[in-house]
Amino acid sequence: MSPAAIHDDVSSAPHAAKRSAAIFSVFAASVVTLLKLITGLLTGSLGMLSEAAHSAIDLIASAITLFSVQVSDRPADEDHNYGHGKIESLSAFVETGIMFASCIWLVTEAMRRIIFHHHLTLKPSFWPFVVLLCSIGVDFSRSRALGRIAREHRSDALMADSVHFGTDMWASLAVMLGLAASYAGQHYSQPWLEYADPIAALIVSGVILHVSWRLARQTVDALLDATPTSDPTSDQAQSKDQLRSNLIHDLTAIPGVLSVDRLRTRRSGANYFADVTLGMPRNLTFQRSEQLTMAATEAVQRHLPGADVIVHTVPTASIAESVHDRIRAVAARRNLAIHEISVQQYDHTLHVEQHLEVDETMPLRQAHELVTDLEAEMRREVPAISSILTHIESEPATIERLASLDINRDLELCLRRVATQFPEILDIHDVYVTRRSPRTVNHGTDHLQVSCHCTLPDDLPMASVHAVITALEGAFKLEAPEVDRLLIHPEPATDNRR
Repeated sequence: MSPAAIHDDVSSAPHAAKRSAAIFSVFAASVVTLLKLITGLLTGSLGMLSEAAHSAIDLIASAITLFSVQVSDRPADEDHNYGHGKIESLSAFVETGIMFASCIWLVTEAMRRIIFHHHLTLKPSFWPFVVLLCSIGVDFSRSRALGRIAREHRSDALMADSVHFGTDMWASLAVMLGLAASYAGQHYSQPWLEYADPIAALIVSGVILHVSWRLARQTVDALLDATPTSDPTSDQAQSKDQLRSNLIHDLTAIPGVLSVDRLRTRRSGANYFADVTLGMPRNLTFQRSEQLTMAATEAVQRHLPGADVIVHTVPTASIAESVHDRIRAVAARRNLAIHEISVQQYDHTLHVEQHLEVDETMPLRQAHELVTDLEAEMRREVPAISSILTHIESEPATIERLASLDINRDLELCLRRVATQFPEILDIHDVYVTRRSPRTVNHGTDHLQVSCHCTLPDDLPMASVHAVITALEGAFKLEAPEVDRLLIHPEPATDNRR
């Protein structure tokens, strides 16, 4: 079987389970509604008829649930970028309206019988009790089955049906008590017990109203994109405030996340969506920023399983930033490359030296204006800076063509002789001389560039390495002024290519 086919089978399994549960619910509701309606008409019991009406609502709700389950699991498309999960909320909204309407009818009819004493006499029969007991058994089994499937697949529609049918058992019990009291009143000539049947209808109406109100709140919250709780079908559900607090706690606990600037969550059917804006150090690399983004996504999904998480990052100045970091951040904002930053302190003020790379074709005037603006912004960023000296370097914009790449014995011997002046240098090897042709006809002779590998002690600090290399460059150019540039690659004594 192909991977695509396997994926289709796996993805359709939850849908098939939800659909089977919804079909069973529709079938059970149809049978129970028919039995209650026939029994109510034969006995004239308003409580029984109210139960039939309640079961009819259950049948409509089950049909709506089946429809919503069929549609809500469809994948997102161009017209519905967030999927079709809202159809479950819309279906619940329609179901809520029907339940409220049935409450109004039942209350009106019950009050009419109580006030005007209409249809209070019932026909004694044991069939209503048989039907109600069967209804309680069916409601219990389907409530448990729907609840199990809803928890496994996080279906709001099925969970609403499960809760709904769970309350039906108590409503059926209230009707049984009402019928028993009415029959007892007729048998023992106690007229006041005749009101038990319409009172039972009022109790059923109260049950429907309670369920309708709770379902209405959930439905309106879903339709208005209110902040969801954590998975309401799980055993460790959290309130909105708890969820938000736990999410912020876990996000800020990620090393490198400075702040949670915005956190927005919503739910559509069984799917969660989260929009998070995080403050991160502005000197992070793209790779590290991506790692923190993945960690934030995992933190959200621990509380909202399977959530579609979008993480926005805001470069933020951290307390731990050094002066060097802040200077580099200013250059990074302008997409400029600076290096060899040196900061000295005199009389409680800072003096900065830095090297700036600009395009080799840039005119001096434009380069100077660029440096002036850069230095002004650096002073605003770090008010303690009193002076900045920027060395402007040209960055080659084209690929140079080498005239030759060879080994010059004389220059190599000169370099080795100069290197003996520095006790830290253990070895000089891989010495090459590069000849570059002049860029223009007015330029003089070829340019000489020497490159080499330099072996140094393993434990020598990088500051000392830089100082030794810089000193070697200066001393060599004094001995070989025809060389334009000396490039040195430092290597530790335990790892070189001698």
